[in-house]
Amino acid sequence: MISWQRLPFSELTTTQLYQLIKLRVDVFVVEQTCPYPELDDKDHQTGVHHLLGYINDELVACARLLPAGISYPSVSIGRVATSMNRRGNGLGHTLIQQALSDCETLWPEESIEIGAQEHLADFYKKHGFEQTSEMYLEDDIPHIDMKLCK
Repeated sequence: MISWQRLPFSELTTTQLYQLIKLRVDVFVVEQTCPYPELDDKDHQTGVHHLLGYINDELVACARLLPAGISYPSVSIGRVATSMNRRGNGLGHTLIQQALSDCETLWPEESIEIGAQEHLADFYKKHGFEQTSEMYLEDDIPHIDMKLCK
């Protein structure tokens, strides 16, 4: 059973912050062999929340929930990651559903924009997102912008 926590940066414990950064680096830097600036000065911005999914004491999923104006003109979800050893059982879909629910709680009736890796377009379409841009390279990985309109 997964338990969810949604916290602003200032309420993360040092252990939670370590686990969060480790999971993101494991997925985006190591697994995808993509050196990029993981610490982009958005994590600590006012209004940003971190969604943490735990199974027992293991952080297995995370996402960053950002208010309008930080990454996009609309609310956005970013840094969506699941542990490699926990994939294949729908955890990614559960994570997105929780992120969408939390965004609705934080920012009711707001549209949500994301910058999705292009190969995940169908995954996000299952959650109501629609492609809004042509493919572009971000850190040498094909991405597209997508939006969920309310």
